[in-house]
Amino acid sequence: MIKQIVFIVSFFITLLVFGYTARNYIRFFRLTGRGFPVKNIGKRIVLTLKVAFGQTKILRRPLIGLLHAFVFWGFCVILIGSIEMTIDGLFATEKALKLLGVIHDIIMASGDLFAVVVLLAILVFLFRRLFMHVKRFRGIEMQKISHFDANIALTLILILMVTLIGMNTFYIRSMAAERMPVYGYYPLSNLLSGIFNMSPEMSVIIYQSCWWSHILIIFVFANYLPYSKHFHVFMSVPNVFLSRMESLGKLDIMESITREVKIMMNPDSAYSTPDETGAVSGRFGILDIEDVTWKNYLDSLSCTECGRCTSACPANLTGKKLSPRKIIMDVRARMKEKGPQMIRQGKEYSDQKTLIRDYITEEELWACTLCNACAQECPVNIYHPAFIVGMRRYLVMEESAAPGELNAIFSNIENNGAPWQFSHEDRLLWAEGTGLNLPVMAEVFARGEKPEYLFWVGSAGAFDDRYKNVTRAFVKVLNHLNTNFAVLGTEEISSGDVARRSGNEMLFQMQALMIIERLNNYGVDKILTCDPHIYNTFKNEYPDLGGNFKVVHHSQFLKEQIKLGNLKFSSGLFRDKIITYHDPCYLGRANNEYESPRFVLAALLARKTEMNRNRSYALCCGAGGGQMFKEAEQGEKEVFIERTEEALRTGADIITTACPYCMTMLTDGLKYKNLEASVKNYDIAELVALELGL
Repeated sequence: MIKQIVFIVSFFITLLVFGYTARNYIRFFRLTGRGFPVKNIGKRIVLTLKVAFGQTKILRRPLIGLLHAFVFWGFCVILIGSIEMTIDGLFATEKALKLLGVIHDIIMASGDLFAVVVLLAILVFLFRRLFMHVKRFRGIEMQKISHFDANIALTLILILMVTLIGMNTFYIRSMAAERMPVYGYYPLSNLLSGIFNMSPEMSVIIYQSCWWSHILIIFVFANYLPYSKHFHVFMSVPNVFLSRMESLGKLDIMESITREVKIMMNPDSAYSTPDETGAVSGRFGILDIEDVTWKNYLDSLSCTECGRCTSACPANLTGKKLSPRKIIMDVRARMKEKGPQMIRQGKEYSDQKTLIRDYITEEELWACTLCNACAQECPVNIYHPAFIVGMRRYLVMEESAAPGELNAIFSNIENNGAPWQFSHEDRLLWAEGTGLNLPVMAEVFARGEKPEYLFWVGSAGAFDDRYKNVTRAFVKVLNHLNTNFAVLGTEEISSGDVARRSGNEMLFQMQALMIIERLNNYGVDKILTCDPHIYNTFKNEYPDLGGNFKVVHHSQFLKEQIKLGNLKFSSGLFRDKIITYHDPCYLGRANNEYESPRFVLAALLARKTEMNRNRSYALCCGAGGGQMFKEAEQGEKEVFIERTEEALRTGADIITTACPYCMTMLTDGLKYKNLEASVKNYDIAELVALELGL
């Protein structure tokens, strides 16, 4: 009876303390902005089973990932035993779940074995933290308290496993001494129980000591976790369930900007009426903690501080100040600092500090290439780009504080329809004197005809001297195949991708809405492009604004033509060449297209070799997120040099890619290494055209 009373008091104190903490967090969530609506429940359940319970992202690093997975799975099983202990404590029962029979035996046996596996895994984790000095556990954001916190949590888990094994072992001994039945099957503890030779009374004392130690540590741990980096024990599964379901390459639409742009383009539109839903905020982008959405804040609470994001970040890897982990930790820390005062004094409270500059510097924000490697690696599906782009949006649209080079790019896009200072009248100069059959959409439409594809050349394809060769090569292939296509010619303008990823959401939407209107007027259904950034923008982002098209990347088109037998290669031009392929971020990570370019290369019968970092692990070329058009932030080396060096280590004769930005950066890398004469850089379209003798 005394045991039951003590347990009930302890249990309800734990609930009260945890409830107080939960109440504070709920109040913090109320300070944030609204996020996306939660839909697709079925798909979310599948995603949660795969990522959270299947630990698929943790297992991207197989060895240490498997240990962590065993810890997670072990806790899931051991949790059932903890629930049984709680029932026993509340109702003075012994092994309350024994009524489950064989199922109970299986659960107890699994928990007994997992306890040892978890114990061994925790010992490995402690050894790595204390003695191996793993690089991703370091960083300016990782203060001494972070390491201390991690070690405290790991130590508590270690003690939990020791007390669990001790409890099971001496439960068996005490039951045997009293000639009572043992409920549950404990394979390991059963072996251990035979080792100890002591009196029945001592077995009972040790059993009770382990039982109480185990359950009280659980109660303490439950209230320690919300103040620890291990809060992800509670938050990771909900965060995965509530994570974005879209492509990594898709940025969220700003409805307030859509309203502004549509009013500018059409003052008589429905958007000119007041918004009763409250979609228009007082500020564009993220300046401080009240500007983040509830999902952004949930991301920050779910962060495990594992550093996988930072260890994959091309900016961080090359010595820049940006650390994606620090961005997330700073958001959490800012709410912890400002949130309590906002609750007491209202959301208008100001302490004269902001998230930007006081926590996160502009240098960090502008170093990001938006390659999505951080989001790809995060085991709890945090979407880091939302924070970085949100703060860029504030800097650009509220303060006009973009780097000078980007301001010039914005001006060029607005005035010339391209990032460079070229007139839109020059968009077809790349085709002059080539003899190419190049139908122009306006002329085709005027004849009452409709092409199967609109070939979107893109600004790089029209104006970049190196990539013009790729455009010409691909059109030669299209002509060779007698493909029914057309180009917009002088009607084509920038898709707005560069502007959007640089924070100028308004300019992006202006470009997008003009393009969508133009393409809809022409009745365009299919769009063909060589640029993964355009592919991503049209496929994933334009639908938010009414642009619904089937978008095909040229690597996908070439693969399909090869499979249909329309493209046949017999010259063997590249049979003796070693070729390595660089995965563009917005074709690979953002849209999960890794096979089409490799299929084309395989058809060319080249000797293909892979870089160490390939497919979803591929390192960015360094051009994305507006980096192509500005000076890189200070670091140890440029990202494009790091990637070029990795390509050269393969011993390849040819480095190939399928993106104009990647082409530029890898070409610059070869020039930097003085190897442009001996190692060639081609787009896959150029390889195909050369193989065909076009």
